[in-house]
Parts: sequence; C-alpha cells; structure tokens
Amino acid sequence: MNGGCLCGNIRFSATGDPDFPHLCSCPHCQRLSGAPVMSWVSFPAKGFEWTGPGGEPTWYETFPQISRGFCPICGSTLASKGDEPGLVGVTIMALDDHTDLVPIKQSFAHNAVPWLPPSV
Repeated sequence: MNGGCLCGNIRFSATGDPDFPHLCSCPHCQRLSGAPVMSWVSFPAKGFEWTGPGGEPTWYETFPQISRGFCPICGSTLASKGDEPGLVGVTIMALDDHTDLVPIKQSFAHNAVPWLPPSV
C-alpha cells in the first residue's frame, strides 16, 4: 500500500499486511488532528519505506519513546513509531486507497466528544 501527505513531499510504501485498523480519541490524537478522532493502521517495519522527496517525516515525541510524524511543509500528520515494536503506524487517511480498511475498535472511547458517540 502507498500513501503520503497532502503536498506529496512525504510518501511511503508498505508491503506487509495492515494490522489493527482503529480509531483513537486520546487527547494527543485529538490535538494532533484538530478533530475528535484519528484513524490508524499499522504495518510491519520490515517492508515499510519512505519514498518521497522529503524522506522521513519530522518526528515529535508525544509520549516517552513514542513519536508522531508529520510533513514539515504541509503539516499533515502521517505516522507513528514506538507504539509497537516492529510496526509503523500510519493514519488511514494518508493511504492512497483506504477503501478496504474498516476500524475494528475505538481506543480511548471514554474520551470521545459527546456529540460524536463511539462507533466501534
């Protein structure tokens, strides 16, 4: 699967199977996205590569040893590293084709905004 940021500076390719597509309503994801929920999926680090002209995203440590990656040009939040050993997380909406990925859980559902109830 391929994907990237809004401006195309950061691109990636993942050859492994997607793992654990989910929504997240943690305060960090809400602030990163400016939205009540973000959607994530993981891929094996082996077989994942950054392919765009910008190389890897710029990383910001949100928790000790857990970082979120974003494009330094357009600001798109793209990726996560450090959550699970051997996996790279990407935002589902950063994928060029995300039609087959359906979230199976909502992490931090207790933190969901009241006007948008948990969906899974």
